[in-house]
Amino acid sequence: MTSLKRATAGLLSLLCAAVLLPGADARADNPIVQTIYTADPAPLVHNGRVYLYTGHDEDGSTYFTMREWRVYSSADMANWTDHGSPMSLATFSWASADAWAGHVIARNGRFYWYVPVKNRATGRMAIGVGVADSPTGPFRDALGRPLVENGEIDPAAFLDDDGQAYLYWGNPNLWYVRLNPDMISFSGGPTQIPLTAAGFGARSGNPSRPTLYEEAPWVFKRNGMYYNVFAAECCSEFIAYSTAPGPTGPWTYRGTVMPRQGASFTNHAGVIDFNGGSYFFYHNGALPGGSGYTRSVAVEKFSYRADGTIPTMSMTTAGPPQIAPLDPYVRQEAETIAWSSGVETEVSAEGGMNVGFIENGDHIKVKGVAFGGGATSFSARVASGTSGGRIELRLGGPSGTTVGTCTVPATGGWQTWTTVTCPVSGATGTQDLYLRFAGGSGYLLNLNWWQFHS
Repeated sequence: MTSLKRATAGLLSLLCAAVLLPGADARADNPIVQTIYTADPAPLVHNGRVYLYTGHDEDGSTYFTMREWRVYSSADMANWTDHGSPMSLATFSWASADAWAGHVIARNGRFYWYVPVKNRATGRMAIGVGVADSPTGPFRDALGRPLVENGEIDPAAFLDDDGQAYLYWGNPNLWYVRLNPDMISFSGGPTQIPLTAAGFGARSGNPSRPTLYEEAPWVFKRNGMYYNVFAAECCSEFIAYSTAPGPTGPWTYRGTVMPRQGASFTNHAGVIDFNGGSYFFYHNGALPGGSGYTRSVAVEKFSYRADGTIPTMSMTTAGPPQIAPLDPYVRQEAETIAWSSGVETEVSAEGGMNVGFIENGDHIKVKGVAFGGGATSFSARVASGTSGGRIELRLGGPSGTTVGTCTVPATGGWQTWTTVTCPVSGATGTQDLYLRFAGGSGYLLNLNWWQFHS
């Protein structure tokens, strides 16, 4: 059992007791992921879903100890599906450490993941490129060597309307290259963007860094205006932004997007439009054990002002409103979660991921489940290497009304799967569903998918 699992198992009771009563759990959907620590969000909209690419802070880290990247996705901005780790340091044979903040962009049916890693040969930070045919991977090293290397970090790619792609990166400087259509080579050399007070705000007391720009550029275009949202003035960082008439400037500093908040001395932004709304992703240290080295990704919905400027926003525990209810009458992956307590995820022998390491009292929340006129039964794909346990189907909270209970038998192994079914009564309308797990001591069962039947 990891330290995060032990800590997160008590988070719900802590929130309820401390700051979020009444109905705390119904509103506590930030951070997005509670099964591990995540950092450096890079959202991508593709085919009606948001794919969220993150780093992974190791439990108990006292540095940026990161060995892999993760990916999650959502169609409703409330329930997020864990797709595991489709890329790691091992993907890059020339990399030795530091799977830090990356960015994914889609082009020509492929997905390109630009990441900073330490080059074993030089000892410097370099930017590699992973490529995949699916947004969830697996990703492979596109080059077998760095795309670019100057010791600086935090790449972010941008594809303009005219088909020209750019890669931005840098700390302490800000650089860009013009990517070729193959997305794994570039024309010309790296160009340094002038960091001026007019372009990126003035910093006082640090002659070597006269502007607010610190790291983590995120460049995008909206209504003809180019935006560069970045982490500002370490430490503790806040999120600021600049705008320009073109992708390479000249930039004009516009102010603060998110002030210094949360239990992390860094922050890292990602901004998207999805399904008619605008969303701002960031990270903090909000989970138990959270810090500047054990961070968690969160998201807020926002609206641009009429003149295109971005409002200042604060971190919340609520997260954005759900776009549409979830259909329980089609098979749902167990790792599709709005909030969880105590559980983790792992690779499943049946493909994809499953929820595991489940103990008595752990639970999963699935937000906004549309039962309609009523469900009559519930099926789940389960496994147990011990004596099994029970899945309690509750509405409204982990101690809410029980509408069904499924008994999970011993199956002879944690990846030896069987399907169990149990009757359901009283599950109607649209409600938050809680899968609460009960049984004896130790690990009880694994859960791969579930489905209600009308």
